[in-house]
Amino acid sequence: MSFLVPFYSLFLFLSFICTYSAPFLLFQAFNWESWKTEGGWYNALSNSVPELASAGVTHVWLPQPAHSVSTQGYLPGRLYDLNSSSYGNQFDLKRLIKAFHQSGIKCVADIVINHRCAEKKDGRGIWCIFEGGTNDDRLDWGPHFICRDDVQYSDGTGNPDSGATYEPAPDIDHINPTVQRELSDWMNWLKNDIGFDGWRLDFARGYSPQITKLYMENTVPDFAVGEVWTSLSSGQDGKPNYNQDSHRNELADWVRNAGGVVTAFDFTTKGILQQAVLDELWRLKDSNGNPPGMIGILPQNAVTFIDNHDTGSTQNIWPFPSNKIMQGYTYILTHPGIPSVFYDHFFQWGLKEEILKLIAIRKRNGIGPTSRVRMLASDPDLYVAMVDEKIIMKIGSRYDVGNLVPQGFDIATSGQDYCVWEKKGAA
Repeated sequence: MSFLVPFYSLFLFLSFICTYSAPFLLFQAFNWESWKTEGGWYNALSNSVPELASAGVTHVWLPQPAHSVSTQGYLPGRLYDLNSSSYGNQFDLKRLIKAFHQSGIKCVADIVINHRCAEKKDGRGIWCIFEGGTNDDRLDWGPHFICRDDVQYSDGTGNPDSGATYEPAPDIDHINPTVQRELSDWMNWLKNDIGFDGWRLDFARGYSPQITKLYMENTVPDFAVGEVWTSLSSGQDGKPNYNQDSHRNELADWVRNAGGVVTAFDFTTKGILQQAVLDELWRLKDSNGNPPGMIGILPQNAVTFIDNHDTGSTQNIWPFPSNKIMQGYTYILTHPGIPSVFYDHFFQWGLKEEILKLIAIRKRNGIGPTSRVRMLASDPDLYVAMVDEKIIMKIGSRYDVGNLVPQGFDIATSGQDYCVWEKKGAA
């Protein structure tokens, strides 16, 4: 039945193309501190479902749902145990997902499978005996299931790591067929029994993109996005280099090697954009006149964002300039790619109404992942672009845009150092 494989791959590819051509808005529905919420985060978030649906959100990214050694969820252990999560129990999670589904919103699980924390020590005194969280032996693994080059935990019998190393916890051997089968079964359980629709793949560079392709084919998610976070190249001044082709090509290559249907967070666009808004807006035009991030070469597979629980929130590892946030959202909500809105900015920073106006403009004008950008200005203090010949956006400290905005366009929204014009007669 090998003839079915190419047919299946084509079906999966076409289904994703159809999905991503439709209006699409991802919302990260938690931050680094959400686990502390009294009464449980799942229950608290349920109160926001109607508002997120009204905003036009199509997909919500929820926290890692299983038992974890770390309260935030990123050191998982008993993967089938959803009752030990700091965010709430399995019943509350299923009720939340049902509420989102009833409002037309799909739910994306944070999938942390590169590494895993053990339940107990082996005879050597090493933490490498894993418990799946069920009464049977599913996901009950020993040191053989750890990459052999993870010498801190492995017994040397596993396969070599196919990706980047992760120091805080054992690196799981994803070349092992049992690992592949049992993790696929677990993800399908999350989809079929719990109700999740898609995946956010944490530390996806920790295993090869071919492994990601296998999990995509085995679980057929409605949507999936990988976190492939590497540093941009920088000059001696510490600033990002103008040309980031190598960085964005690495993201695009990962997508292609993972089968071409998964998406990736566009870290290239984030890195360039947060430097550009510091009166260096010339960075937003590459040498070919296109957007300089992943959205300039593979926009339909690029998820753009301003900050997340790592880069912003209380971790603040790589934050967007706090007084330029709306310039950032003006860019990603008017440009190609799949935009993602962060919980903090929407609910905690007092930016909700401004963001809502930008979302409405995007939706009203049918701006999507593959929309066309025509740049009208890319000066240090002014960036102006026309998108799909329907809207014109401006960011930057320069107020006067001269004659760059033609007749027939009216201001749709504006704020500190940003403005969006809409062609008259827009639906």
